[in-house]
Amino acid sequence: MTDDRWLSVDEIATHLGVKRDTIYKWIERKNMPAHKVGRLWKFRKDEVDNWVRTNTDNTDRSKEG
Repeated sequence: MTDDRWLSVDEIATHLGVKRDTIYKWIERKNMPAHKVGRLWKFRKDEVDNWVRTNTDNTDRSKEG
């Protein structure tokens, strides 16, 4: 059984090992797959994992700040 629940910004940041501010920047600047639910951003882990695999430059942590 797969875990198909929606993840929060904090959960996806922890999953990727980055700061939550980085997640917001990636949504805005790099088309990170995210879904707005009311005022909250939600994520599908499989969509984000695929995005990371196909956009290797998106995870350059030296450019986080």
